[in-house]
Amino acid sequence: MAKDFIKREENYSEWYNTLVERAGLAENSAVRGCMVIKPYGYAIWENMQAILDKMFKQTGHQNAYFPLFIPKSYFEKEAEHVEGFAKECAVVTHHRLKPKRNGEVGLEPDPDAKLEEELIVRPTSETIIWDTYRGWIQSYRDLPILCNQWANVVRWEMRTRMFLRTAEFLWQEGHTAHATKEEAIEESKTMLDVYADFAENFMAIPVIKGVKSPNERFAGALDTYCIEAMMQDGKALQAGTSHFLGQNFAKAFDVKFLTKENKLEYVWATSWGVSTRLMGALIMTHSDDNGLVLPPLLAPLQVVIIPIAKAEQKIKVDKVALKLKEELEAKGISVKYDDREQYSMGWKYNEYEFKGVPIRITIGARDLENGLIEICRRDTLEKQQQGLENLAARVETMLADIQKNLYNKALAFRNARTIKVDTWEEFTQRIEEGGFLLCHWDGTAETEEQIKKETKATIRCIPLDADKEEGKCVFSGRPSHKRVIFARAY
Repeated sequence: MAKDFIKREENYSEWYNTLVERAGLAENSAVRGCMVIKPYGYAIWENMQAILDKMFKQTGHQNAYFPLFIPKSYFEKEAEHVEGFAKECAVVTHHRLKPKRNGEVGLEPDPDAKLEEELIVRPTSETIIWDTYRGWIQSYRDLPILCNQWANVVRWEMRTRMFLRTAEFLWQEGHTAHATKEEAIEESKTMLDVYADFAENFMAIPVIKGVKSPNERFAGALDTYCIEAMMQDGKALQAGTSHFLGQNFAKAFDVKFLTKENKLEYVWATSWGVSTRLMGALIMTHSDDNGLVLPPLLAPLQVVIIPIAKAEQKIKVDKVALKLKEELEAKGISVKYDDREQYSMGWKYNEYEFKGVPIRITIGARDLENGLIEICRRDTLEKQQQGLENLAARVETMLADIQKNLYNKALAFRNARTIKVDTWEEFTQRIEEGGFLLCHWDGTAETEEQIKKETKATIRCIPLDADKEEGKCVFSGRPSHKRVIFARAY
């Protein structure tokens, strides 16, 4: 462990911020609330992108790109939408600067270059896309439209934290148009399943699929489906959302289509997205007091090989190391042979451990005489000596085991911190300890708001697989028919 790296139990927030910077993932930029994603962090995001992009295309979606700037009048057309995002919008008012008057140094907006209509810097793209779709859709033959875009968005957050909440962030946003309500709802659920599959099978993060309460749903949606994950401090993190938008945006932008029965009807819509917030989820689910821990399927570097040899022994060690590297790469495993002489063995160990490389292999001249090498797993920090025979195959198996172990460890943690709570007294005690509280709720926004006001806990989701169960609301005592998940959240 790095000497000045704080432990999670001492200060979780500081632990997270330090890890992000020390592991070379990102750093704060000169622009308040924005971040620079460094090459190692961006390589992880690229791996996420590549896998998700493939999954989107396998479900029939195509990539497109829409403008960064949205006319203010477009934004004002859907009432709930504009109300939900108004406080976070950055607005462009002028298209040119000029030197200040009276000999002052600096620049100011040129009053002669004021825009006829102010432009909103994209916080999300529903409005500009649905204005575009009006020109694309005339009849049922033009449907469905299944588009996704990889983009940046701006939401002027006042309190920021790298990857979790920044004024500008990277994401993908899918926007689809359908002929029927049923088809649009099915699309929303399909994409939720895609996100859950990605989170669990690639990120090794167990998630709960659910639907948001009216207070928590996306501005302008009829239903918001989500996946919720639990971080190591017991807080929830919304890892992905898929929205059934009904006909709200179609009506706002007058997008109609001619049905097979020759009738004009409004189109049904969905939107869905995940962002670089997933990087935060990855860090806070798996990492430890020794630094970053990465699931092998997303790690930019899966195996590092480090030699220990004097000059006269180096040729023999190099031969074994390079042969192993070639065999691993033939299996699609990313490998680095770090034989740089300007860094000590101890420095290399600390560096790759802190960066979360899943497997470290040490090839020492002395051990090699006995046909042995040392393998260290990042997830358990377990070291073992192994022979050279079928080593590449054994490393491949170990990577799969690390992936599985990380998921099982996170699942066991979540299960242990998910508790049924039936009284307000227990609720107020348990929420201080963190975790998911399964509680009855009377279904009213008033109760939800009061619970949030008194405890800072929100309804994370109403689980899709929740059993019907009669009970009494944990706060009001009024009748309830199923439990929902309350938690404090990022």
